[in-house]
Amino acid sequence: MTKNRSQQMVERLRAMQAASPDIEASAIVSVDGLIMASALQADVEEDRVSAMSAAMLSLGERIASELGRGGLDQVYIKGDAGSIILTAVGAEAVLTALARQDAKLGLIFLEMRRAAEDLVKLVG
Repeated sequence: MTKNRSQQMVERLRAMQAASPDIEASAIVSVDGLIMASALQADVEEDRVSAMSAAMLSLGERIASELGRGGLDQVYIKGDAGSIILTAVGAEAVLTALARQDAKLGLIFLEMRRAAEDLVKLVG
């Protein structure tokens, strides 16, 4: 049985989280703020994650452009209880990851970059 694109995206998210256990949850969100696929915890609201991810991506792109920093690659937010990392997946989506407080960010950035390269083929 052939897997649809959404199932393939969820599998890729789970593989990313398995490769970097410091990632607690992840999602692929369209630039319009709609969830395309997710591997979120049960207590995390998909709609909230998707809307905020799209807003942060849009704001990050505008800041990067206005301040002459070129195209946006990542948005990184550090809070008391952990981090949120957003990485562009082509021009149509963003990969969002929620990381533990003491996460090894270098490994997370590497795994997210690898996942984004695979996911861009499924998003388009």
